Amino acid sequence: MSYKASLVRLAIRLTPNVLIVWGANIVLRGVAKLTAFNFDLDARKVYVQATLAGESEPIELWVEDFSVIGDGKPYRFVIEQAKSNRLWLDNLMSRFIRKPIKIPDVPQLASHLALVSELLKPKGIDENPA
Repeated sequence: MSYKASLVRLAIRLTPNVLIVWGANIVLRGVAKLTAFNFDLDARKVYVQATLAGESEPIELWVEDFSVIGDGKPYRFVIEQAKSNRLWLDNLMSRFIRKPIKIPDVPQLASHLALVSELLKPKGIDENPA
């Protein structure tokens, strides 16, 4: 793993979830309120709990085993497992499970996509091949 990727991984680990919830709620004001968030980069797990404006019960979403495949172009994002506490969201997510989603090729983001691909490479790929 590159030095840059190691620094980003450390920054992600050290960022408090409270700070992420606070920032997301500024952006989502009037649309939704993020009430819980947990991101484990090593285990590739994300948990999000949010309440949509006008709703009384929160929506919970669990996403596991996601990766960015960068072997050639274009980059692709893959989600292996996702579930929620809402049937409609489960049905929506089932359309994306295990199906590579093409990430648009934006020249300004090319170097960032390479870094994200390094951080989120599929599990089981050796980081230091012999």
